[in-house]
Amino acid sequence: MATTTYQPRLKGKYKSEIVAALQKQFQYTSSMQVPKLQKICLNQGVGDAVSDKKLIESAVKEMTTITGQKAVPTYSTKDISNFKLRKGVAIGVRVTLRGDKMYEFLDRLIASSLPRIRDFKGVNDKGFDGRGNYTLGITEQIIYPEIDIDKVSKISGMDITFVTTANTDKEAHALLTEFGIPFKNKQAQDK
Repeated sequence: MATTTYQPRLKGKYKSEIVAALQKQFQYTSSMQVPKLQKICLNQGVGDAVSDKKLIESAVKEMTTITGQKAVPTYSTKDISNFKLRKGVAIGVRVTLRGDKMYEFLDRLIASSLPRIRDFKGVNDKGFDGRGNYTLGITEQIIYPEIDIDKVSKISGMDITFVTTANTDKEAHALLTEFGIPFKNKQAQDK
């Protein structure tokens, strides 16, 4: 009896199609020069958690459901009296995805979550940082099919950062476009 090992769809696509396409586009001499996706970081600020501790618990539960990996709360590092904020209070939630879970999340994001955004025309290509990383802002967590809308206590957004090994924004843009992220502007960046 032969056992087959599971491989995420986008991981297989990267090895079979994306490496060759990017190697041809940027004239890399080796396949090891082709940029790859290192990790995906999700971050959600829950500012109202200063007064209501249950918001952090529900945010951790929602982010864990979305990603399939345990989310951890983030804590404030200093006191800010104007915001009634004390040092060490939980004010956000974050998750870092690597490996197979990263590719699974990216696949679900592209195939089912982004198309559920109201009046969706593509993601903005202005979120590159100059070093080959891209940050995308999501305004509502209810775009994910894993979230039960009836159990949501508060609509909140999140930031999704794609960390790549690309040296320039143009290479990172080409990599993410090959993965299937729908950018509004089709032309590659000139940075």
